[in-house]
Formats: sequence, structure tokens, C-alpha cells
Amino acid sequence: MHVEKYKKKKILKAMMIVLIIILVFSVLFLCVYMWDKSQGEYPDSGFSLESTIEYDGQEYVLKKGVETFLVLGLDKYEDKIDSSAFTNDQQADFIMLFVIDNNNKSCTLLHINRDTMVDMNVLGLAGEKVGSVNQQLALAHTYGNGDKVSCRNVADAVSTLLLNAKINNYASITMDAVPLYNDLVGGVELTVLDDFTGIDDTLVKGQTIKLNGEQALKYVQSRKGVADSSNESRMARQKQYLEALYAQTNECIKTNDKFVVDASLKLSEYMVSNCSLAQFQNIFEKISKYSFTAINYLNGEMKAGERFMEFYPSEESVKKQVVDLFYTKKN
Repeated sequence: MHVEKYKKKKILKAMMIVLIIILVFSVLFLCVYMWDKSQGEYPDSGFSLESTIEYDGQEYVLKKGVETFLVLGLDKYEDKIDSSAFTNDQQADFIMLFVIDNNNKSCTLLHINRDTMVDMNVLGLAGEKVGSVNQQLALAHTYGNGDKVSCRNVADAVSTLLLNAKINNYASITMDAVPLYNDLVGGVELTVLDDFTGIDDTLVKGQTIKLNGEQALKYVQSRKGVADSSNESRMARQKQYLEALYAQTNECIKTNDKFVVDASLKLSEYMVSNCSLAQFQNIFEKISKYSFTAINYLNGEMKAGERFMEFYPSEESVKKQVVDLFYTKKN
């Protein structure tokens, strides 16, 4: 009898030890998991504009009801990346900031040159900030995991460029999605601005054409082989295409209540964003209903760097854009 009780106590004691070990390992695993998960989340950097600013002898105050949406076009076609690796070589080839004024019910776009020289964060292997460097804005996306961390790093660089303007939402999309979205809206009609001989002989300079998906991709992405291979020329084509695409998208939204949801689902595998589907729908509904103001640019000087072209925006141009987009004259 005593022997059986002793054995039971010994078994219970062993079970308790096993349970304690399992509990300890579970807690450790949970801590490691939560730490690892936090490395993939890029915290809000706390950017904010000054409440007042002086420009050209006039005092301005910060507008209320303004939100921003940063859209990035990535220059590579890739399978799904490993977002835990914090190594990627995808550059932000296209950078467009939507500035949505909810009080005035207007939307203005700022098209930012990918070669713009700006201070940006350098991120370590675990995604932590380890320093800063002044490089072309396109390279900000190469720091990080190629996912939300990289997008947020570009957003921070854009904030730094625009005197600490806050970037509320962002979305990156790979160039594979251009043909898909172009065809979702039924094609985009425009007059060809450049000579694409040898790249696509169907794109004849001066001819008006409704671009199919593959033509659209070549039109907005190509530089090498185009008669004018400068990034400024490509940006002019991108602006032209976006204005036409903007109008075509609005028509689709007005005639099809499910367009935004359907398009978002079809594009989701090409996209990274901090927006939920409901937020996307809200943003695109505003864009479709609000008045479209313009696509703006920063003025500056293009220089040949050691390896690549470098664009240096003038302080005057940066300040003017910030004032125009985010401020109003003080009464």
C-alpha cells in the first residue's frame, strides 16, 4: 500500500515537473514569437508638421481634415518574398503621394522623382534602425523586409523630405499589377509621347491609342531603348497615364459599386499596405467623389552622381509644395 502511494506521488511529481517545463517553454516561445512579430511592425515615427509656418512674408496655419496616402510602384517582378529576412533589392521606382483634403473635398497628387536625394533610415538585419544615409529615395525600400517595414521606411523618407508631413496610409504594388489593373478598368486611352521603336512598334509617337495591359506596362516603365531615356521623360508619361487612369477608375467606381472591393481582391497578391479593405474602399470613394486638383512636382536640379543620376529638389520648391498642400493663410 505504501509502495503504491509512493509510486503515485513520484508519478505526480514527475508530471508536475513535465507540466512546469512545458509551461516555461510555452512562455519562452510566446515571448520569442511576440518579439519576432514586433520586428515586422514598423512603429509610427511621430512625424508632424508645425502648426504654423511663414512663407513669402505670409503666415500660414495647418489645415484640418487632411490625410495622405502614399503609393509606391516596385521595380521588380518577384514571387512572394520572405518578410522575415530583412534583405531585399526592390526599389520604389514610382512614388506618388495623394493628399486628400476632406474639408474642401479635393485631392492633389505629388509625383516625387525616384532619384530625389533624401535622408533615410538604415535598418539592421532584425529591422531595427542602425543609422541614416543620404541616397536616392527609391533605395529606401531596399532597407527592411520588402514588406510593411520597407514601405514604412519609404514613408518616413518622404516625411523627412516634406518637412515632417505625416504619411497616414501607404500601399506598394509590383509592376506585374499594371497590366492587370489597366485591363480591369477597360484600358486607358492616350496619345503616345515617345518613340518606342524596337520596344513595342504598336506604340507610335503622336498616335492616339487605347493601351492594353502589356502596352501600359511598357509605356510607364520603359527607359532603356526609348528615344528620350531620362527619368523626367518617363515621369511625364507616368503623369499622362495616371491622369487618364484616374478618370477611367472614377468611371468604374461610379458605374460599379463593387469595383473597389473586386479590384482590391484581385490586386492583393501584388500589394502590401497598412490599409484594411474597408479603408481602401473609403479612400477610393473619396478620390472618386472629390475634385481632382492637379499632379504636382518638386523643382530642382538633376546631377550625375558617382553611379546614378541624382535629383536635388530646391528648398523653395519643397516649402511651396508643403504650404500649398497642408496649410492655409492665417486670417
